[in-house]
Amino acid sequence: MYGTSERLLRLLSLLQARRDWPGADLASRLEVDVRTIRRDVERLRSLGYPVHATPGVAGGYRLGAGAALPPLLLDDDEAVAVAVGLRTAASGTVSGIEETSVRALAKLEQVLPARLRPRVGALHAATLSLPGTGPTVDASVLTAIAAACRDHERLRFGYGDRDGARTQRSVEPLRLVHTGRRWYLVAFDLDRADWRTFRVDRIADVPVAGFRFTPREPPADDLAAYVSRQISTAPYPHQFVLRVAAPAEAVARRVPPTAGVVEAVDEHSCRVRTGANTLDTVPYYLAQWGFDFVVEEAPPGLVERLREVAGRFARAVG
Repeated sequence: MYGTSERLLRLLSLLQARRDWPGADLASRLEVDVRTIRRDVERLRSLGYPVHATPGVAGGYRLGAGAALPPLLLDDDEAVAVAVGLRTAASGTVSGIEETSVRALAKLEQVLPARLRPRVGALHAATLSLPGTGPTVDASVLTAIAAACRDHERLRFGYGDRDGARTQRSVEPLRLVHTGRRWYLVAFDLDRADWRTFRVDRIADVPVAGFRFTPREPPADDLAAYVSRQISTAPYPHQFVLRVAAPAEAVARRVPPTAGVVEAVDEHSCRVRTGANTLDTVPYYLAQWGFDFVVEEAPPGLVERLREVAGRFARAVG
């Protein structure tokens, strides 16, 4: 059993983790009765937390945005600074904390008072950063997608493919995945009746949330590996598998998730699944790795192309 103070903090954490909570579910999680939940909700309201209640069998509780910032031990200037800092980190300028920043920003903006929102927007709009090497994603797009993933809400957005063609997509979002260079959304495409991986920087404007849905079985247990396969091999017309004579950790430093899937075979070798748009570039790309390898699976013409280039270099050195 929780003490009163500990229970209030736990209740607040649950309300922030999901959009709607039936009172019975909260009572079960906190090991109390529904009447105690009602009293605890009143205590949170007295502290400034805007907890809304919906009566009826399908009713429950929801944490909303209120007229005042709840007591997070932050004054207005600190709250603005945290929101701007999280937006900057979420855009990828601070390596390694992008996903955490998006989750924290979604929680903070949920309860940020209306009077502070223009200040956050003005600071974000007036701040310039030196451009990085990869595409950037607006934090408002990320937070909208993150909220839809959390609340199981359908999304509709315009999407541009690699050739620039734009289509309207209606999806059931599952998870955001960050590869270190780009953001991807794993979602069930309702029009194509299949799972798809979307580059978030190709999504036009902020996606529009729609009806709630019941989550489907994910396309894979390991979503990171699934996304790596989708973005490194599936888009390419020529796909192949190599057995590389080097540890997986060493090869992974040369082959980013967007270029191939690295699977350890043992402590001295690994298997790489990758692809290419044209076979002409493959020999020179593989030569840059600096490791011996054996071709296990290859499209027609790849082995012959490797032999041709190998012979040319052998003749060059006599």
